[in-house]
Amino acid sequence: MDASSPEVPPTPRTLEGLRGLVLGVANEHSIAWGCARVLAERGARLALTCLNEKAEAHVAPLAAQIGAPLLRCDVEQPGELAAAVDAAAGALGGLDFGIHSIAWAPKDDLHGRVVDSTAEGFNLAIRVSCHSFAEMAHLMEPHLPAGGALVTMSYIGADEAVPNYGLMGPVKAALESLVRYMAVELGPKNVRVHAVSPGPVPTRAASGLLEFDTLMAHSAESAPLRRLVTLDEIGRCVAFLVSPDATGMTGQTLYVDAGGHAVR
Repeated sequence: MDASSPEVPPTPRTLEGLRGLVLGVANEHSIAWGCARVLAERGARLALTCLNEKAEAHVAPLAAQIGAPLLRCDVEQPGELAAAVDAAAGALGGLDFGIHSIAWAPKDDLHGRVVDSTAEGFNLAIRVSCHSFAEMAHLMEPHLPAGGALVTMSYIGADEAVPNYGLMGPVKAALESLVRYMAVELGPKNVRVHAVSPGPVPTRAASGLLEFDTLMAHSAESAPLRRLVTLDEIGRCVAFLVSPDATGMTGQTLYVDAGGHAVR
């Protein structure tokens, strides 16, 4: 190391011995991967999922970087989520936490007005983006006999009408409500449940929103920190929530958005 360079402190191994399933890795820019990378750096052993064979080509090298088994999981297909949870528990010898980072809505319904959305499109968006978290909890519960943590991803559009966020706003609102009900139901078993609400980040899923570049620019200009957040910052929040340091917390939505939620 150059004598003039500041010494970089070692990454704290706060998650040593913990095992987790991370749903929804799409590529190196996805929030799920940002979480997985930080969790692995802090000592957690992980299993990752990707959607299909096409996604696997992008995700397999990432999984290899952290020594994580990679599983395919399309939550729209009956039995695939159950198979992924069982395979992850088998590969890791049990589970201590789960990260849910999947969201989707049909393009026509996403880009149109909420009042024009189809029942089929709305139901699909809820099924993939919201109910799959409840299903994940149901399937993981038997693998969490000593308790654990479940974390999903939301957005400020759950609380207020964000231009062009459309159908996903009501869906994320349902997801945040689901977090609170799950926290109450699973709390007696020492399972903690949270949502993390990041500011806009340039993921493949977010690129499907209309005028997303404009949204990012506005967020960077108006947030108290005057910038966007990074995948590492989101991952560090998630790492805290699944760690022993957060055992007194459950049922919350935590914002990682450079303070943007405070000034809207």
